[in-house]
Amino acid sequence: MDCIFCKIASGEIPSYVIYEDDHVMALLDISPVNYGHTLVIPKKHIVNLEEMSEDELALVVNLVKRIGRAIKLGMKAEGYNVQLNNDPVAGQIIPHIHFHVIPREERDGLRLWPQGAYGEGKGRETMAKIKSAFE
Repeated sequence: MDCIFCKIASGEIPSYVIYEDDHVMALLDISPVNYGHTLVIPKKHIVNLEEMSEDELALVVNLVKRIGRAIKLGMKAEGYNVQLNNDPVAGQIIPHIHFHVIPREERDGLRLWPQGAYGEGKGRETMAKIKSAFE
């Protein structure tokens, strides 16, 4: 397989590993938004969130939480963002699920996306579409 994260997980490509066990790992992003920007990945090749079992997701999210705490303490960050780009249209470049944990400071210049509003009846219509597909 030609997946960069699988190669990192197998030790084929070196990286700045913060934590690793048999199932998950956390490593520094090589193109950080802010210093300490960390990626949390499952070692098993999984493309997106829908492919993950609940047990696999629990392992990853628990590590995200631990890394977030370590970033706040170790980097003296005031907070952090957790981001998942799920599928290419959402900005996923590497087809192996990975969560970004990005340290934040009050004046770091990082902006969140713009927000809008639902027009007349659109909130109810949108809710109905999602509820109809919810399992």
